[in-house]
Amino acid sequence: MTIVRETPAVGGLELVAARLAEWQVDDGPVQLHPGDLGWFWRFGVERTAGAVRTWARDGEILAIGMLDEPDLLRLAIAPQAHGDEELARQIVADAVDPEEGVLIAGKVYLEAPMESRVRDLLFLEGWDADDPWQPLERDLAEPVEDCGLAIEIVTAETAAERTAIQRASFDGSTFTDERWHAMADGTPYARARCLIGRDARGAAVGAVTVWSAGKGRPGLIEPLGVVREHRGRGYGRAMTVAGAAALRELGASRAQVLTPCTNEGAVATYRSAGFALLPQRRDQYRKE
Repeated sequence: MTIVRETPAVGGLELVAARLAEWQVDDGPVQLHPGDLGWFWRFGVERTAGAVRTWARDGEILAIGMLDEPDLLRLAIAPQAHGDEELARQIVADAVDPEEGVLIAGKVYLEAPMESRVRDLLFLEGWDADDPWQPLERDLAEPVEDCGLAIEIVTAETAAERTAIQRASFDGSTFTDERWHAMADGTPYARARCLIGRDARGAAVGAVTVWSAGKGRPGLIEPLGVVREHRGRGYGRAMTVAGAAALRELGASRAQVLTPCTNEGAVATYRSAGFALLPQRRDQYRKE
């Protein structure tokens, strides 16, 4: 059967989110998560649909890509299709040709599961490996310890404080109240939570958003931030622990997070919160 690529309509995003959730399995590859889709949803449903590409055979979706940027495609593949030669060749053919409307011309990046045939074929096309990223995870079989902060679940009424924390934690952040509400209206947020952490004086020191893929599946922490003036006091670890606890309450089997290997402080923070290192991963890129 022929592999068919599509850009879904807005109404197709619910199925995309469902497939991404189904493909999150324990001991499987770290790959595009419904939480990644949910976090992108802050830009609005139309833009989110426009950033998605699906590849299907005989009506069955086998791969989903999301353009985090016009030059970065992040890919998830159904567990049974990582070695599917026909699928991989079609994805690569679409990705390398700017006329196909997947990636733009010039230097571009593609994030594919490390075990997928797509990576082999991209190397044959002359693509190179980019700088490494470090996935980490914490098993949630056992109860999570108290994080030491007062934790609040963000609601529509308190969204403004959540977005303010984000902007105070990340230089150049464009996370506005409007974007929080757009994100919260998205399908993936039905299984997500935003949390705010407060110190003993009641000051908001950090925030985290966590995304469940369903009971018994790995959940995602994305994003997590500590307000600049409150850094260096262990609040990053505390918010990570709070996020893990929330994911356990949502039924996740484990909590996962991904950070550049060069961000040694983030790696140390996650490890201090009980997260273990997973094999490093590298995007691939085409030179200009």
